[in-house]
Amino acid sequence: MKIILGISGSIAAYKAAYLVRLWIKQGHEVQVLMTESAKAFISPLTLSTLSKRPVFSEVVSEESWNNHVELGLWADAMVIAPASANTLAKIANGLCDNILSAVFLSARCPVFVAPAMDLDMWKHPATRNNIARLQEFGVQIIPVGHGELASGLVGDGRMAEPEEIAAFLAQKIQSKGALSGKKALVTAGPTYEALDPVRFIGNHSTGKMGIAIAEALAAQGASVTLVLGPTELRPSHPAITVVPVVSAADMHHACEQVFHHADIAVMAAAVADYKPRQVSETKIKKNNSEMTLDLEKTVDIAATLGKSKRPEQIFVGFALETDNEENHALTKLAKKNFDFIVLNSMRSPGAGFGHDTNQVTILRKNGAHTDYPLKSKTSVAEDIVHEICSIANPNGL
Repeated sequence: MKIILGISGSIAAYKAAYLVRLWIKQGHEVQVLMTESAKAFISPLTLSTLSKRPVFSEVVSEESWNNHVELGLWADAMVIAPASANTLAKIANGLCDNILSAVFLSARCPVFVAPAMDLDMWKHPATRNNIARLQEFGVQIIPVGHGELASGLVGDGRMAEPEEIAAFLAQKIQSKGALSGKKALVTAGPTYEALDPVRFIGNHSTGKMGIAIAEALAAQGASVTLVLGPTELRPSHPAITVVPVVSAADMHHACEQVFHHADIAVMAAAVADYKPRQVSETKIKKNNSEMTLDLEKTVDIAATLGKSKRPEQIFVGFALETDNEENHALTKLAKKNFDFIVLNSMRSPGAGFGHDTNQVTILRKNGAHTDYPLKSKTSVAEDIVHEICSIANPNGL
């Protein structure tokens, strides 16, 4: 594998030497890029000796001019480690004043960043916004570690260890998966239906379950479009394209653009069933002791898409119920033309909105069903994707 390693100015830059050595021992080609401030923490000579390639640190030099374009085409993966708060801000906003950010903008390969900074910098809203924006671009964030930091504080912000970075990259890049070459559509999160410019009708969905399903599909090799309602959460896999939406109408329109080309569609979003018949152009004033809302139904996205489902498409629905759960789920299964439906009950402790866990039952067209115990939503997503894989590859091929 051909790997670009971008090093920015951080005390954690010393770990880059170990990372380069590890990748070279594994048989990979490594091209190192450095910002000017990175040179204060580790010598380019050390890195060029370990990588057996010249280290680039300038955009406008005879050796590296136009290399940002060539390297963007050459690499199988780009890893920025350490990624300082300054470098995160630059690449999140498209600034291009050094070789590292120039190659980032030219890269056609998956990009990974391993942040490294102090606790307060890591938790600052500006950094959180930059991380979220990079994830929208498809950049994968290698989780930071917890421990003693250069300032003496203890908390999050440590760069992952070289072995952890190498393992993360290997897992994401080298696995093919049972759904390699498949295109998937996933909906997740709530929808917000406006009452006026300030207020809306919504629900408590966080999007965690749908995002976990998108990640599990991508881990099996699928190229995933995630139509995501209003939530701060974002996936990290580079094979996931996020389409942010707000209302049920927005989500319907986004799904229509993708559904007919998708091999797999999973309707995991908590779409509002009703919306205000009229939306006030100005904030509604509190003039009366009571207010009556005139509501109308939103479009039933799953039912609409189900009518045009191709026989070879795999179409999966969700049913979150509070009573008569199985009967309601089976009705949805038939009405909306799902291949199977995932039922979870609001009465199950630890399941439903806001939790990191879920407890589900998979109900199939042939009447068979499988009950699963309470699990993390990541594990539940893997169970659901395993069911999808068994339909896509009935012979285990």
